[in-house]
Amino acid sequence: MLTTDILGVTHAYELSALPRASAAKKTSEPPSEPPSEPPSEPLSGQSSNPTLVFIHGWLLSRAYWQPLVSQLSAHYRCLTYDLRGFGQSAQASQAAQGDDLSSAKTTENLRLLSPPDHCTRLIAKPLNVSAYSLAAYAQDLGELLDRLGLDDVWLLGHSLGGSIALWAAYLLPERVKGVICVNAGGGIYIPNEFEKFRSAGQQMVKFRPAWLPQVPLLPRLFARLMVNQPLGLRWGKQRIRDFVRADKQAAEGVLLASTTCEEVHLLPRLVGLLKQPVHFITASQDQIMPPRYVRYLASFHPRFEQESLVSELSDCAHMAMIEQPEAVAEVVRSVLEQSDLVRSDLAQLDLSD
Repeated sequence: MLTTDILGVTHAYELSALPRASAAKKTSEPPSEPPSEPPSEPLSGQSSNPTLVFIHGWLLSRAYWQPLVSQLSAHYRCLTYDLRGFGQSAQASQAAQGDDLSSAKTTENLRLLSPPDHCTRLIAKPLNVSAYSLAAYAQDLGELLDRLGLDDVWLLGHSLGGSIALWAAYLLPERVKGVICVNAGGGIYIPNEFEKFRSAGQQMVKFRPAWLPQVPLLPRLFARLMVNQPLGLRWGKQRIRDFVRADKQAAEGVLLASTTCEEVHLLPRLVGLLKQPVHFITASQDQIMPPRYVRYLASFHPRFEQESLVSELSDCAHMAMIEQPEAVAEVVRSVLEQSDLVRSDLAQLDLSD
């Protein structure tokens, strides 16, 4: 594990070496403990593929990407990191006190978007970006990419992480070449349902005693949450660990900031402005983000009518990257290869002109 300071908060991350000729070992089990050694030094010139950046969901951590990284790191450099306040990324209280983490560039870009008129609170100008908004977390990612010198990246985001990835693609168009959302969608605001969701989430965040991981059989329960088939016991333990150690202010802050009327309705409008390719991976048994909501969000992308932007996995629920890492990896490789073909064709056209 490596760490770096972003806006006063220590962020944990792992960056794999540039791909070697030999294939990476594949496994669907999480590490029993987070790795303590930094990744190998980059091997210059061995790969022209983009770096894949993985963004986890709410109350999770970078650990859940490990099975997918194992599938892809033979050909793509992979960056996984813990969002501010989650996993091993420490939450610095002073970073949360100022409720405005907006940069001049962020504010300028966000002025291009405005929420629907029926929202009760309109976004004022200039826009203040909440410390726990999707845009603020996208800005964190931009800072991380700056620190690591990464300019040619594809983003893979799970659930909440998918929304952050879409915002990052909008705010960082020169760096982000494309987005793949896993179990992520939305754009439809249903007041009663969202109120229930926020209330339940806040109650979850309040009751997280440190002794919770010691409760017998609880890992088996956590291994069954939001999945079609029970996961291995080690995943249950990992989920309890991440659930307990998430910072309360960050967990509640991002929950509330990302589920407002205006934030929900901004997302499809943002997708409609993206120039980069976007692909959505949904799952037939996902009760948290059902396929119809994923397809709804995908329908706003400019290429929706011309391309197939949604892949649906059968017998899978809300944790596709650990339920079916091989199937997700197959979709990812296909999307990236197709993008390479399109870019190659465009380059040929430019040369012919």
